[in-house]
Amino acid sequence: MISRRRRAALLLGLALVLGALAAGDVGRRERALTAGLGPAVPVVVARTGLEPGRVVAAKDVTVRRVPRRYAPADRVAATSEVVGLRPRVAVAPGADLSIPMLDDGAGPQLRAGERIADLVVIGDPKLVRPGGRVDLLVTRDAEQSEGSTRLALEDAEVLTVGDAPSDGGDGGGGRIAVALRVSVKQAVYLAAAQNFASELRVLPRSPDDSRRGAAGTTARSSLKGIG
Repeated sequence: MISRRRRAALLLGLALVLGALAAGDVGRRERALTAGLGPAVPVVVARTGLEPGRVVAAKDVTVRRVPRRYAPADRVAATSEVVGLRPRVAVAPGADLSIPMLDDGAGPQLRAGERIADLVVIGDPKLVRPGGRVDLLVTRDAEQSEGSTRLALEDAEVLTVGDAPSDGGDGGGGRIAVALRVSVKQAVYLAAAQNFASELRVLPRSPDDSRRGAAGTTARSSLKGIG
């Protein structure tokens, strides 16, 4: 007959064996799950709601770790990658951030009431550079009346500069393609000028020259009556 002490020892041993088997089974299940989901990776998420166009601050985002299987393919892994950028769309609190959702600032940031005017003009690409400032002259040929050249735009910011599209002629002839930051009214005028004027010419300005007041100055083809 087994004594109580011996029976207790056997039960305790059996419990330990069963516990070890259960722990091993749990371990195997965890390893299989980890293998299936992949290791945990960092994903940047919105701590608060993010508004389109508003610069993301460090306090607006945080990092959580999720299984690689469930992480966005274009995930952002560090908050430093998004701070200072602008969301293209509204982002809800807790939502994952991805690269396509963010504007890296490579393109121009327009303010309210601003537009981009794309023009083909006469200018020197060595002097007309992105970030620089220019004045714009519009020349109209004499048809039924006297032709004229008018200072149409002052101190406009150059956003981009490129090669002018080929017109099948004998080359560029000093023509370049520029994008200027302008108002809505200026954009309408420049669109018409591009279609009907004989020539558009940009004049580079000094970086420290912000004087205005000469817009509208006109020279007739007879060189009379400048004013």
